[in-house]
Amino acid sequence: MSCPIQCPPGADPYDGATGNPNRQGGTTLIASRYDLVVIGGGTAGLVSAAGAASLGARVALVERDKLGGDCLHTGCVPTKTLVKSARVASLIDHSEEYGIKTSGYEVNFPAIMDRMVRIVRSAGEHDDPDRIRGLGVDVFLDEARFTSPDEVAVDGRRLTTRNAIIATGSHSTAPPITGLEDIGYLTHVEALRLRRLPRSIVVVGSGPIGCEFAQIFARFGSDVVLISSSPLPLPKEDVEVGEVLKQVLVSDGVTFHGGYKVEEARTEGDEKVLIARNERGETVEARGEEILIAAGRAPTAESLSLENAGVELEKKGLKVDEKLCTTAPNIYAAGDITGKYLFTHVAEYQARAALRNALFPIKTKADHRVVPWTTFTDPEVARVGLTEEQARREHDGQVRVFRQPFSGVDRAVVDGETEGFVKIVTGKRGRILGGHIIGPDAGNLIHEIVLAMQKNIPIGTLSTTIHVYPTLAQANQRTADNYYREKLFTDRNRKILKGFFGLRRRLSRR
Repeated sequence: MSCPIQCPPGADPYDGATGNPNRQGGTTLIASRYDLVVIGGGTAGLVSAAGAASLGARVALVERDKLGGDCLHTGCVPTKTLVKSARVASLIDHSEEYGIKTSGYEVNFPAIMDRMVRIVRSAGEHDDPDRIRGLGVDVFLDEARFTSPDEVAVDGRRLTTRNAIIATGSHSTAPPITGLEDIGYLTHVEALRLRRLPRSIVVVGSGPIGCEFAQIFARFGSDVVLISSSPLPLPKEDVEVGEVLKQVLVSDGVTFHGGYKVEEARTEGDEKVLIARNERGETVEARGEEILIAAGRAPTAESLSLENAGVELEKKGLKVDEKLCTTAPNIYAAGDITGKYLFTHVAEYQARAALRNALFPIKTKADHRVVPWTTFTDPEVARVGLTEEQARREHDGQVRVFRQPFSGVDRAVVDGETEGFVKIVTGKRGRILGGHIIGPDAGNLIHEIVLAMQKNIPIGTLSTTIHVYPTLAQANQRTADNYYREKLFTDRNRKILKGFFGLRRRLSRR
């Protein structure tokens, strides 16, 4: 990496005592002016920095921990390795259904965690600091702090910049529960560092993180209790989806308490105890060796000195406009820190949009109209657009809903994975307003519906498009087939066509 410090002629930019390009003669040196300084080395930050450098801009990337962010180290990558191991364990449990008799097996939890570490390390090679420097990005592994809208302090250095992108992400938070801090608890971060499988665990929160971990630990053999303030798991999803997922979790051995808010925590012997109450005043007591809190996230911005830059922070994230510009006109934001759709794929999309707006005079709006996401339980839950309830509220009298259970899809029957369904919500003239899938490979299947929504392709086109047989993708086609069945196979049309065929037969006899 070339030295970003502007040094007087003949001066050595490196302090011999520290080996860092921080100071010369005890005076803080001012870096050359950057076109862009990116703060945060997760998905959004890496995409922004690498994209800007590839366009020829001078870029600095500042990250206080490790490049790769939450997704690589404590999110998507490690959790999905556990999801896979848990699925293998479940398949072994049900192997006799496929004609395979097993003599038993053992869950080697340390080996599972070792595999997770190896996969994270392998995936992280793409985010190695030296690789990013090789792309033309000046990488600083330290805290960043704004001193003004166009200057960022990093370990004694001051990086001046025309524009900045904040991509510092979010972190887990815990609800206010009396005694919780005293007894101690895990978040998903600590859960990924475990080396011994808990005998029992109580999971608080039934969003994606809570549901995934509840199923993972249950399939590994832990006794699992899942406490949810909402009546069903995944409260943001369509109600029908939540109902099926609840049945799935219970069948995996998870004890589910829906509609309960945890109020108190204490210890009894070697167990941690949570007391939760519902709206009727009824209480439940859940006991476990460990407590996993999966009930909230907050923007990570506490050390940035945003007030020096004129950047306003709200409860869910930075205040940004449709162009992802913060309240400082030269500072943009991308990823979880915006408080909009906390997903890695959205962070990547926002990074590209923020990058364009930060570097070029013509600004474009970020388009969040069609944002898909997936919860990686087994079966997976995928969603894009409006739920049925939302659609009926926003498109009164114009909503039609079409469903196809996987039990009616030959490939799902062959695979023995018939739980769940595809549900497509439509408006006028078959315009797709939302798609919901709970079933095998839902995270991949949803993209056909995503593309249709993005390009305004009506549901009827999904029906008339040839799909390979036998594949799970036919579930989408079968769902769309119901659109034509409803339009064509009516009593009125049947009477008209019956008359037409009768007339044609009489004429053919003449």
